[in-house]
Amino acid sequence: MEEEQKDYREEYEREKVKSAYLADRVAQLEDQVDDLTFRLNRIRSNPLWKASLPARNVFHWAQRTKERITNQGSLRGVLTKIDYKRREKQAQKGYGTASFPDEAERKREAEEAAGFPRQILFSILVPLYNTPKKYLTDMMDSVIQQTYGNWELCLADGSDADHAYVEEMVRAAQSRDENLARRIRYVRLAKNGGISANTNACVALATGDFLAPFDHDDYLHPSVLYWYVKAINEQNADYLYCDEATFREDDLNHFVTMHFKPDYAIDTLRANNYICHLSAFDRHLLEGEELYRSQYDGSQDHDMILRLTDKAKHIVHVPKLLYYWRQHAGSTAGNISAKSYAIEAARGAVADHLRRHGFKNFRITSTRAFETIFKITYEIEGNPLVSIVIANRDHAEDLKRCITSILDKSTYENYEIIIVENGSTEEATAKYYTELTSGPYRDRIFIVKYEDTPEGRAAEEAGEGFNYSKVNNAGVAAAHGEYILLLNNDTQVISVNWIEELLMYAQRPDVACVGGKLYFPDKTIQHAGIILGLGAHRTAGHPFYRQRRENLGYMGRLCYAQDLSAVTGACLMVKRALWNEAGGLGEDFAVSLGDVDFCLKMRERGYLNVFTPFAELYHYESESRGSDLDGANAARYDREAAHFREKWKAVLEKGDPYYNPNFTLDRSDMSLKVQDG
Repeated sequence: MEEEQKDYREEYEREKVKSAYLADRVAQLEDQVDDLTFRLNRIRSNPLWKASLPARNVFHWAQRTKERITNQGSLRGVLTKIDYKRREKQAQKGYGTASFPDEAERKREAEEAAGFPRQILFSILVPLYNTPKKYLTDMMDSVIQQTYGNWELCLADGSDADHAYVEEMVRAAQSRDENLARRIRYVRLAKNGGISANTNACVALATGDFLAPFDHDDYLHPSVLYWYVKAINEQNADYLYCDEATFREDDLNHFVTMHFKPDYAIDTLRANNYICHLSAFDRHLLEGEELYRSQYDGSQDHDMILRLTDKAKHIVHVPKLLYYWRQHAGSTAGNISAKSYAIEAARGAVADHLRRHGFKNFRITSTRAFETIFKITYEIEGNPLVSIVIANRDHAEDLKRCITSILDKSTYENYEIIIVENGSTEEATAKYYTELTSGPYRDRIFIVKYEDTPEGRAAEEAGEGFNYSKVNNAGVAAAHGEYILLLNNDTQVISVNWIEELLMYAQRPDVACVGGKLYFPDKTIQHAGIILGLGAHRTAGHPFYRQRRENLGYMGRLCYAQDLSAVTGACLMVKRALWNEAGGLGEDFAVSLGDVDFCLKMRERGYLNVFTPFAELYHYESESRGSDLDGANAARYDREAAHFREKWKAVLEKGDPYYNPNFTLDRSDMSLKVQDG
């Protein structure tokens, strides 16, 4: 008894010292950040620094070019960049005015829409304020030219006396014919109330079944209402949105960005208002509240979207580029600093949404991608035991690197490590096992011999070969934790709070699997979530594969937590209860695709799977089992890929909801499909 108490005291003292060290280190880093921030602000305010901006831009461009050439392999890197630009330029030819319907297509769309059972009246809501003549003309024309004719344009005008032409232009449009006089509904406001008040005044004019806020300086694709009414009739949609492009000033085909969006994803939306334009929704979703709330001016759309999608039953994404967002001086599309208050408004809108969903003590911070793309830090509830399950066969050095990084870096303390030993023969491995089980961490590290487990004995009796899924299932069966964390033996922890970053999502009742961001040793990306159908086998693949660590990803997607179809089993956390519910990893996938299969089983049960870039590890991929591209491994992967495609045929045919169908499945960089011709 005394010996046990001594051991506990020693472990307590070790952990106490470790906690004190970490706390002190955090304090030191915070002091350094404050000091560096002060110095940086002092430099930025220096007139000489401001004057040297053009020269610095040239220097940084040259430096980035040199780094790309160095890191991507000299000429190969340059050619890769050129090839990407060429492909994108070719792919973009099918968008913009090239995608507008000709007269025959306009007639076809109008006739088809006329046959729909539900003839929806769309109320297009546009707050006007000192709108430039060109923008006002373009905006109204883009509504008038819709192929679906059942719409009304509701305009609330808060322009000042110097911009009286705004009303004159609207009245002139109304006077073109009786039809437009009826459809264009206009009110002159006594004073400008800001974007929220002005748009709410548009709602008061609206008589439509569906409402669609529309900015006064933007442009609609002629077919957007046709596609929306089609989705309402065919999918019973009550909230719709589409893809959008930002264009330069007056050239609709000069794209600054093209935003091809995923389907509805709540974690993605909380972190980033990716839905944005053009939202159209059943007016019943608005009952009992205002469309826009003035306290969120600057981010009123994010607030509105969060509130109304909470109520919606059938949110439909139309994956077509149907909205054109004009970039000009003063627009948010051009520069968020033009509306700096939008950052705090966005943070407030997300916070209000989270509180409505019962979250407490969360933090919302901007990410390196953009000021209004957020990292949400959720409170960890309680102190649950996390069981880290690591399958292992020899590779003692890999395992030691992995275990050492867990012990040295993890700030979350309530975990155990289950090493599932599976056929090791090297003396170094046995020696390391002895070191672990007799050392200071013997009470939290356990060696489970697969051959001694029920799964292992059954496999041996059946004469089966290596089955990674069965090995992990045996490890989980021996674990004690409320949460299971599958981890490859060839990983190495980077983020000290990696367990917390995974756990904060895994603890939610709507979430099943949570995965981190893994890098190769050269700091290029190995894993940042999994996309269904991606790659040559059309099973599943890794987006942003081999991109550099500092890459922001398409529209910042490498910088925030988001819902995806699957995450890698190399670092995957899930509640033990859900693991049991699904029966663990499917043993019909011996080595590959078992993790994706498990995630899809969870998705089939109605749970979300989340990728977070804030749990970072190195992954020395394939060192423990070799590459799937070689010899017998390739043949085995082909068999398992064929089985996966058959098992999940309907899911694969439907497409990954978190991957826009305009993207190619042949590349991992989210580049566009190149159309024939």
